[in-house]
Amino acid sequence: MSIKRLTPEEALSADKFNVDEGHPHIIVDKTICARCTDRACLVICPARLYRLKDGQISFEYAGCLECGTCRVMCSEGGVTSWNYPRATFGITYRTS
Repeated sequence: MSIKRLTPEEALSADKFNVDEGHPHIIVDKTICARCTDRACLVICPARLYRLKDGQISFEYAGCLECGTCRVMCSEGGVTSWNYPRATFGITYRTS
């Protein structure tokens, strides 16, 4: 058996996401984020779902890997709600 080493981008592209439209499993309070100076979320999210746009933090839950890193690393409490997605929704890890 041979195992192919994938780049992070290749590995992420093999995953399947079933997005629960209108029911985000992570809620971020942008007013809290606006006061944050650390902005760890911009560098610690392995899926890079936190972005800085026009001085504001934006977040897209659709590609979430459900690792919880943002919840743990947010020093200001900007991640106000973090839950696993409802049944049948979220990420399914696959191999290519």
